[in-house]
Amino acid sequence: MAGTVGIIGLGIMGGAISKNLIERGWKVFGTDIDPAKQAALTEAGGTACADIAALCAAAPVILTSLPSPYALAAVAAAIAATPEPRVVVETSTMALEDKLAAHEVLSKAGHIALDCTLSGTGAQAVNRDLVIYASGDSAAIAEQMALFGDFARAAHDIGAFGNGTRMKFVANLLVAIHNVAAAEAMVLANAAGLDSDLVVKIAGSGAGASRMFDMRAPMMAARSYTPATMRVSTWQKDMDIIGAFARDLGVSLPLFEASAPIYTQVLQAGLGDQDTAAVFAVLDKGHQKS
Repeated sequence: MAGTVGIIGLGIMGGAISKNLIERGWKVFGTDIDPAKQAALTEAGGTACADIAALCAAAPVILTSLPSPYALAAVAAAIAATPEPRVVVETSTMALEDKLAAHEVLSKAGHIALDCTLSGTGAQAVNRDLVIYASGDSAAIAEQMALFGDFARAAHDIGAFGNGTRMKFVANLLVAIHNVAAAEAMVLANAAGLDSDLVVKIAGSGAGASRMFDMRAPMMAARSYTPATMRVSTWQKDMDIIGAFARDLGVSLPLFEASAPIYTQVLQAGLGDQDTAAVFAVLDKGHQKS
């Protein structure tokens, strides 16, 4: 049954989540440092709050979708300063130490913090095609399953706080590699003189299919990387976090490490605001067929 939720961060993911929840009967309060995003929430039927204190006073469950460790630390401190205990569903992709620091701040103040990372792009968020990697207090996770079900297609309880972030790193490693593999396949197909649209249709139904090929190969075929479902500049942050996490564990990731410089080249080409499908533009190297 729909209830009340507060959302801090109304960007690509938070904005899509808020609209889906409103459509399914939730009373959504939201706040963002960008007035335009707050206005969009109001237009969609939600209620914009002037600050985090007002939002926490209005909603017993708080979902956060934030762009940086600084934002997470600031938001955690602001929530911790509010008088009533809240359940905080933290969905951002951050380094594990940043998540654990936020958990400590919130827990000391009596709040229940859940690490609930999201697998999926902005486009998938719009279509409720997200998978939630929920971690933390199991009873609290169980209580949020109705909420999760109204903006995602699946949610999994994977144990102790922080496991959501660990699982997200594993999933994003696959995304990084599969996206570059899709681009390489499209480059080879073009060089061989195959029709790009036909390749998208046929390869996407064969043994080599992947979610990244399905999502990104059509953009590669069209050589159009906007609107971005995941900006290269944002993705680079995730790549750096995964690389550091693996190094801390002493794990070698040769395929991931081979793909990382390609994303860096996309940034250097000035395509940071475009979709990560733009790796095709770097790999193509003039093999276009007229």
